[in-house]
Amino acid sequence: MARRNKLMKFSELISFPNVYQNFDPKKPKIVGVDLVEVDLKGKWASNHFKNGNPIVLELACGRGEYSLGLSEMFPNKNFIGLDIKGARIWKGASIALNSKLSNVAFLRTKIEQVNLFFEKDEVDEIWITFPDPFLKDSKENRRLTSPAFLERYKQILKPGGTINLKTDSPELYQFTQEVLANSADVEILYDKDDIYKDALDYPELELKTYYEKMHLLDNRLIKFMKFRFI
Repeated sequence: MARRNKLMKFSELISFPNVYQNFDPKKPKIVGVDLVEVDLKGKWASNHFKNGNPIVLELACGRGEYSLGLSEMFPNKNFIGLDIKGARIWKGASIALNSKLSNVAFLRTKIEQVNLFFEKDEVDEIWITFPDPFLKDSKENRRLTSPAFLERYKQILKPGGTINLKTDSPELYQFTQEVLANSADVEILYDKDDIYKDALDYPELELKTYYEKMHLLDNRLIKFMKFRFI
């Protein structure tokens, strides 16, 4: 039954006007409705959203809770959730369609290839919300704040564009601090290891993903960093 439901979701994704997919990492391209190939690099705002509003990416978006919440909080921005898991994207995309949130889209792809689908200076902001911390040392290069990933973000972010990391992982948090400390072209704008200790400094932090709610029930501290390239 679970497999049948997942296959049904994969089939429905092909008909969703707010979902784009890259099926073959070796031959990267994105397709939209009915698997028609589309070229949105540098054209996300004009060709999909039909406006000139800022673009915000949520990486490893899962069900897209942050993209959905931010889209309601900031209707004059465009939000794109990226994840490789189609069943998760189906959930967020369904909610967006049912709620008529026209400023939210989803891209199913490996995040390693994010710079292939966005043009230089096309993205205004990036959110990384509770990503896999990849706790084994041998997998540090897979962390979404590793130097290799930061280099990809640098290629698509506008000058002054910000990156936000929200995590419960002490290991990922410390790793990110060390990476940024060793980066000559990064300015840390905010760094707090327990955002709920005091009043929240950013309204966006009020949003809670499925995983954050679980972590809070386990009394885990939620950490937040905001930084940009200079």
